Amino acid sequence: MRQLLIIISLIFSFHLLSKVNESTNHLEKIVLGSGCFWGAEKGYESLEGVVDAISGYSDGKEIKPTYKEITKFINRFNPNNFAEVVEVTYNTNVISTESLLKHFFESHDPTQLHRQGNDIGTQYRTIVLTTSKQQTEIGFKLLKQYQLLLSQSGYGEIVTEIKPLKAFYKAESYHQNYIAKNPKGYCPDHSTGVVFAENNPRDITDNSYLKEGKHIVVIEPEGYCPYCEKFRKEVLADYFGTIKITFRKAYQLDGLTIKSDTWATPTIIFMDNGKEILSHQGYMEASKFYQALGILKLGNSEAFEVAFNEGTDPRFCKEYQIFKDTPDGIFIDKLSGAPLFDTKDRFNSLSGWLSFTKPIIGAVYRQADNSYGLRRIEIRSTSSGIHLGHVFNDGPNGLPRYCINATVLEFKPRDTKELVKLFKEKT
Repeated sequence: MRQLLIIISLIFSFHLLSKVNESTNHLEKIVLGSGCFWGAEKGYESLEGVVDAISGYSDGKEIKPTYKEITKFINRFNPNNFAEVVEVTYNTNVISTESLLKHFFESHDPTQLHRQGNDIGTQYRTIVLTTSKQQTEIGFKLLKQYQLLLSQSGYGEIVTEIKPLKAFYKAESYHQNYIAKNPKGYCPDHSTGVVFAENNPRDITDNSYLKEGKHIVVIEPEGYCPYCEKFRKEVLADYFGTIKITFRKAYQLDGLTIKSDTWATPTIIFMDNGKEILSHQGYMEASKFYQALGILKLGNSEAFEVAFNEGTDPRFCKEYQIFKDTPDGIFIDKLSGAPLFDTKDRFNSLSGWLSFTKPIIGAVYRQADNSYGLRRIEIRSTSSGIHLGHVFNDGPNGLPRYCINATVLEFKPRDTKELVKLFKEKT
């Protein structure tokens, strides 16, 4: 019986080893250069089937393969300079060489010689370094196909080199996973917008509605952008404001007056009637986002002075007169659209400012305010960080009095669909 168990165990182990070897046999490496390796590395890592992506240097000679050497001015246009590349290890059972190289061509501009966007020099050349004859054949086949597509869109000749890999040198440790180590940057996007036929064909984009009123346009790349994902999760997920957000690729801006460069993703553009008012390249913190939104929506107004310069509404101001006797509902942040105060907690303090006994849970935060020689507790919106007012201990029945500026609020009746949807999303 014991011998039988040993035999079964050996057979099972051999079966597992065969599976491991079978899987390992489908791993291939290819080295790709498409400009700065920081963004490219993350782009390859995001593809299903890519096992590893390592930034490094290749295709150079007579100088050291280090970042310090290849970036020296003397080597900027040195034909022997090393290229910034990414060594990609991939499982051909999951992603084919053809799919990987299509991503390569689509994710940069292969018609630019020794540069990508503002990155200029031989280190930024476009190059494919193969480890098999099959990879080389696929590379040249796709280059010809992509050339036809580029030519139809008005682009010039592809300058991508395709040749066998001689040596790969891993870049310094601080270059590996660079984007994860620098969470407030941007992903360079130098793609042309021209794609292979089966990959989401480029459609004509209707921007007519963006030419009327105020809008926020967020430019994202064709491929994966960790900073875009971070901006969506950490800033836009809590945005419920009235100014709509539209997502576009850099080539989908026809008819709009854009002054800023659009090669960095995300690029956030704040627009009025189809014209850029201001913009920001790269990941944008919530505080900066809402200040820019304040400039767009509030302009030079009392509301902006209150929100960002700790101003105070005049007593019994116009907005106070409108909001002091509203029907049942919720007061929301004028910029983020987040719920702040409930009419059920409103009372008339005779002070000339809106007064509440409490905010909606989690909607505001407190901080000390010692301005003008006074010791007060300031109230700010959790979502946007804007100044709302102050809280005092002289409310009814021993409750607090939240003294709030009306100019930084908007009102929604409780039974409106958008308010119901907002509370559903918040919970």
